[in-house]
Amino acid sequence: MRAYAEQPRRAAPLAGRRTELWKRFRQQKYLWLMIVPAFVCTLIFSYAPMFGLYMAFINYKPGGSFVGSFFRGEFVGLDWFRYFFDNGDFWIIMRNTLAQSLLSLLLGFPAPILLALAINEVRSGAFKRIFQTISYLPHFISWVIAANIIITLLSSQGLVNKVLMLLHITDEPVGFFQNGHYFWWIIASANMWKDMGFNAIMYLAGISSINPEMYEAAKVDGASRMKQTLYVTLPALRPTIVILLILAVGGVLNAGFDQQYLMQNDLVLKYSDVIDTYTYRYGLQNSMFSYGAAVGLFKSVVAFILVLAMNRLAKRVNDQSLF
Repeated sequence: MRAYAEQPRRAAPLAGRRTELWKRFRQQKYLWLMIVPAFVCTLIFSYAPMFGLYMAFINYKPGGSFVGSFFRGEFVGLDWFRYFFDNGDFWIIMRNTLAQSLLSLLLGFPAPILLALAINEVRSGAFKRIFQTISYLPHFISWVIAANIIITLLSSQGLVNKVLMLLHITDEPVGFFQNGHYFWWIIASANMWKDMGFNAIMYLAGISSINPEMYEAAKVDGASRMKQTLYVTLPALRPTIVILLILAVGGVLNAGFDQQYLMQNDLVLKYSDVIDTYTYRYGLQNSMFSYGAAVGLFKSVVAFILVLAMNRLAKRVNDQSLF
């Protein structure tokens, strides 16, 4: 009897919460309507395509309607993944992807932090705005234009070779795009140059939120500008740095596509081919759609695992995490 008597008491608070929730929804209905377009776009462009991941587990052969070919495809399980791992290209692709990503992370991650700190130290407001605008302009240049600029600068008659020969560092032009060992560094340097200024905006936003009284207190204690940067600015930026580092490590297999595809050639293909270019070549150009889907799914799963692992490590070490 007591159990039956408690049921209405438990249902009453639940009904009250539902009424309160519905009341808040009616009050904020216009805000919810503003969210609808973003929700629909996310559903269409981010979640609906995930249905196509099933292609990685079938032998898809296009013919007739897409839906009919998709569901009539022979289920092969993990055969495409085994083919990728057993293929001799796997280790070459992973080596190139990891080398280019890690070099880009090594050069490109601290660069915007240093640039933001340097811009913050500029006292002239006009010069600061001009310098900041020039620094993030490369981000808005397409890779088609950026790749042509880099190829021209590093050609045998380019500016870089002329400077090297003028300084007697080398007696003959260096074949930057004829030697695969240079390609990894070219990609890493190009990524740093293109995204350094734009990524510095996030750190500048973090610096602007620092309480000026902390700098005043540091000055009273006799701290120089360098010590203020080390003991005030950098600790305040630590949460931003940790979150961006987690995201950067999670994308370590996302070495890029445009820059490699536009600057590679047959002489450096063994050093320039990464997962994205490999997927494009086999999945689209060779019409191995299921194989391309399997390689892409492998990259996404590894990236997801890396994000979780890096987030857990950051939370344990610095008590800062993405979630």
